[in-house]
Amino acid sequence: MPAKIQLTVPDALAGERLDRGLATLLPDYSRTVLQRWIREGRVACNGAIVGQRQRLAAGDALALEPGRIVDAPVDQPQARPLEVIYEDQHLLVINKPAGEIVHPGAGAPDQTLLNALLHHRPALADLPRAGIVHRLDKDTSGLLVVAAREPVRLRLIEELKRHAVDRGYVALVYGQVVAGGRIEAPIGRHPVHRVRMAVRAGGRPAATHFRVEERFPAHTLLRLQLETGRTHQIRVHLAHIGYPIVGDPVYGGRARLAAGMGETARATLAAFRRQALHAASLAFSHPVGGKALSFQAPLPGDLQALLESLRADVGDG
Repeated sequence: MPAKIQLTVPDALAGERLDRGLATLLPDYSRTVLQRWIREGRVACNGAIVGQRQRLAAGDALALEPGRIVDAPVDQPQARPLEVIYEDQHLLVINKPAGEIVHPGAGAPDQTLLNALLHHRPALADLPRAGIVHRLDKDTSGLLVVAAREPVRLRLIEELKRHAVDRGYVALVYGQVVAGGRIEAPIGRHPVHRVRMAVRAGGRPAATHFRVEERFPAHTLLRLQLETGRTHQIRVHLAHIGYPIVGDPVYGGRARLAAGMGETARATLAAFRRQALHAASLAFSHPVGGKALSFQAPLPGDLQALLESLRADVGDG
C-alpha cells in the first residue's frame, strides 16, 4: 500500500466538505474511493478521525492512510500463459489469444486474463479489475493495455474517453468491399436478443474507420480504427453495412463462398469457428512522462492460415 499521505488545507478549500476537499487535493484517486477510505476511518483531521461531511478550515492538517482501491472479493491468481509485450512500473501491454476471456463474469468465474495478470503481478489485486481499462471479446485476439497504478488507470480511462488511444484492428469479412470509409451509427442493446448489440436509434454514438487491405473473390481483408469503443462495435458496424466478419457466430450470418472455390479453402473456412478479428496495433502517450508508445501484434496462426488458404486458392484458380 502507498505510504501515509500528509496534506495541509489551503485557503481556497476553507469551508469545503472533507470528501470534496480530498478529491480536489488528490485527483489521482476517485471520489468514491476516498469516501470509502473516510468511512473506514483512514482519514484524520488535526489528529482526529472524522466523517466525510466534516467542514475544512484553512491550515487543517489532514492525514490519509490509503487502503485497497477495490471494494470487492479478490479474484484468485492463476498460473496461465501470458504474453507480455511491454511492461514498466506503471503499465503493461498484453497480446491476448483468441478464446481467452478478459475478466471473470457469469459462467466464467476464473481461468481468465485477469487471473493470469494477478499471478504475474500480485500488486494488481489492489486495482479494480486488476488494472484492465478496456477489453476484447473472448474470441478476438490482440493487444490491450493494463494499468499497474491507480493514477495511471484513471488517466488511461480518460485518454480512452478522449479517443487519444489509437486502436487498430484487422478483420476478414464476407463480400468484396469496394473502398474504405467511415461507419457512423449508434449502437445499443438489441431490443429482443438481449445478449446482442445492434445499430438502433437512441443508442450510444459510435464510429469506425476502415480501409481495404486485400481482396479475394468472396472476401475482403480490412484495416480498422476505432473512433469510439462500444461493445461489439466493429462486429455490429460491419454487419450493418453488409460485410459481416468471417466466423462471427452472432453477427456473421451465412458463410459466403466464391464460385469455384477449392476444397482446401472451403474446409479451412468451415473450420474457422471464431470471428476473424485481431487487435493488431495500439498507440498512446505514456500516462507518466508522455512518451509516445506504439505496439504491433502479428496475426495469430489460425487467421494467418486462413488468409494463406484464400491466397493459395486464388493462385490455383
